[in-house]
Amino acid sequence: MTPKAMVAAPETALYAPIKAFLEHQGYEVKAEVCGSDVVAVRADEPPVIVEMKTRFALALFHQAVERLALSDAVYIAVPRQAGRRFRQSLASNTKLCRRLGLGLLTVRLSDGRVEAHLDPGPYRPRGSPSKRRRLLREFLRRVGDPNRGGSRGKIVTAYRQDAIQCASYLAANGASKGAAVAKATAVARATTIMRDDHYGWFERVRTGVYQLTPRGNQALAQWSEGDRARTDP
Repeated sequence: MTPKAMVAAPETALYAPIKAFLEHQGYEVKAEVCGSDVVAVRADEPPVIVEMKTRFALALFHQAVERLALSDAVYIAVPRQAGRRFRQSLASNTKLCRRLGLGLLTVRLSDGRVEAHLDPGPYRPRGSPSKRRRLLREFLRRVGDPNRGGSRGKIVTAYRQDAIQCASYLAANGASKGAAVAKATAVARATTIMRDDHYGWFERVRTGVYQLTPRGNQALAQWSEGDRARTDP
């Protein structure tokens, strides 16, 4: 069996269950019509088009989007699989289909069950004012541009910049009151940052007074001058 045949067999196995699924709803169904994998027609309604693949793939979405020029009722279909990885993929691809105006079907090959996870329809993303405010707040609080777009390593947030500045002050001045750190660094939330100690950099000496931990000293040595934009007022 050639590699091409091995790929084609599972894809063609989707056709009979999908055909039966649509026929049960009163459609007349035919395969491979003008390049479309499945075309279903019922009375005077717009045709339903289904594009099939053995898995979620960019080519599948490309084909389905092309079919939107023929009908608003376009679905993609893939075999249903077991396991968490497929469930996660299904969830993320359902969101993508919703944004593209596509429907989504899965076929359980063991018994031919077809499940419609999403029907085609226009999509308008729901705005999130709170997330927008969070985005702009982080943008405005961040000093300079310490990160490189597309990086997967350490990300310098405004919070981390504030924590670095607090750590730098303690490294230079020893144990200090939170109020003194806040005043000297202009980091209004200095006491909260040191008290919460998300990074393990700070420890409380007594009420309201904090010093740098060995881990904090090690962290300071790891950051470049660009990362430590707030450490030199």
